[in-house]
Amino acid sequence: EGEVSDLGTARISVKRPSRTTMSTQQEEGIGHQCQGNPQEDSNNTALLSHNLEKLTTEQTTDPISVTIGATVPTGFELTAAEEIKEKIGADARISKDRGRIYFKITLENLPQLHHLKSVDNLFVVVEEFSEYEFKDTKEETLEDFQTLAAKLPWTCALEVWKMNNSLKKKRTRRKMGKEAASPKGAPDTASAENCNAESPTAIHERESLDPKTAETGNHQEKSKQDEEVSTEVPELDNDCEVSEEEESSKLLKFRVTCNRAGEKHNFTSNDAARDFGGAVQDFFQWKADMTKFDIEVLLNIHNTEVVIGIALTEESLHRRNITHFGPTTLRSTLAYGMLRLCKPQMSDVVIDPMCGTGAIPLEGAIEWPYSYYVAGDNNGMAVNRTVNNINHIHKKRQNKKSTAWGLCIDTVQWDLCNLPVRTGSVDIIVTDMPFGKRMGSKKKNWDLYPSCLKEMGRVCRPGTGKAVLLTQDKKCFAKALSKMGYLWRKSQTVWVNVGGLHAAVYLLKRTGFCFSKMSEEFSENKDLVDEIRDEEK
Repeated sequence: EGEVSDLGTARISVKRPSRTTMSTQQEEGIGHQCQGNPQEDSNNTALLSHNLEKLTTEQTTDPISVTIGATVPTGFELTAAEEIKEKIGADARISKDRGRIYFKITLENLPQLHHLKSVDNLFVVVEEFSEYEFKDTKEETLEDFQTLAAKLPWTCALEVWKMNNSLKKKRTRRKMGKEAASPKGAPDTASAENCNAESPTAIHERESLDPKTAETGNHQEKSKQDEEVSTEVPELDNDCEVSEEEESSKLLKFRVTCNRAGEKHNFTSNDAARDFGGAVQDFFQWKADMTKFDIEVLLNIHNTEVVIGIALTEESLHRRNITHFGPTTLRSTLAYGMLRLCKPQMSDVVIDPMCGTGAIPLEGAIEWPYSYYVAGDNNGMAVNRTVNNINHIHKKRQNKKSTAWGLCIDTVQWDLCNLPVRTGSVDIIVTDMPFGKRMGSKKKNWDLYPSCLKEMGRVCRPGTGKAVLLTQDKKCFAKALSKMGYLWRKSQTVWVNVGGLHAAVYLLKRTGFCFSKMSEEFSENKDLVDEIRDEEK
């Protein structure tokens, strides 16, 4: 016989078998048989012990799975799904709303989430409605949001949030133990959950809830929850104990963030966040705080799809490697996606001729450490930013007492159209080309792009070389690529959203044409270009 346990309002039934699997009559029968035959007694006892061990093993190994949502760079959903499959072993599902994926994990895989390199933000899904039926009027729809909070299965999601919070507290405590120079150096970790989830597309509206101040109540339940989290963290000193006692007596602070996309809604993001947040406040008796909140509830609406979640990240993970930003700093998550397209191999020479702040070579050196990277730029300030970001990673590793070698990156200031690199010596080129918005101009791109592709073709290895180029000036790039068709062949195009701009990532493969001083004359000969293309096909 087995017991079915309903975890609060989680609506998840977990079978937890009892220790005995026999009825009273069966036990009496076994006892009667045991008295009559000692040999059968020992056999039955061994069988009973085996069944108990089997049931105990089934009970302890019965995993509880939860659904995790992640925002990723728009266009790189498949890349993120591949990484999740490799590192966690879960199959990801791409949402209708571009830039979001969902996958299921067990609680033991929770620490591995923060090692993903292709995701910006993470959240645990409370409930998902694929076809939510919105009412005809605004008042009726908002009334539904007000009654929705009490119907949701919050229990499992809150447990995941607490476990994730305890992991972050452990990392914070270790950092405090190294940096604290005085007893007052211990910060308050109760308000460390600044989960600034960002919308993946520019059409999303992002606004927050500001309901009235919550009434103080239900202190005992919240203090018990905080004590459960704090008991998992090793104590450092007396000041930490005091801070934990103060945290346990505080009421949780929260905010609701609504991300909405779609045209057929009769309400705004602010309306949905306000009414749904008020219902959450009445249900949990939490206190609303827009800045120093402990927990962030997400209300994601895309057309008829509605997903309620709890944020697991304090800030976007794309800032992980960069401390010195420039005017056009590339996201680390987008840099990872670009590098994954070309798949660097051991001993490959990878260059970024327009490195900016060095996001691409830094990401490559950390994730693919057996390749060699060269970061260059014609702007001295950009080269200095790259050096500072590399030094930051070195210092970070030293503080962790890591035994990893230094990063295989060299930085140099050079002219993009006259690279100080041998012909045919580079395996992969990955760079973020100027859009002509903040840096340069679209008029200059008409001269820059052809010269850039030509010089890249010279230094790249014929036949096996690759180039992954990001640009928003698609018309100019297509024209330049047609001129340099004897050097480059387009293999794949990934459409991405970069700061609200519709851009593209092009994967180019180097043709077998050997570069020479007469390449300019060859490029003007269309017949030769056509012959080379036919040979490549």
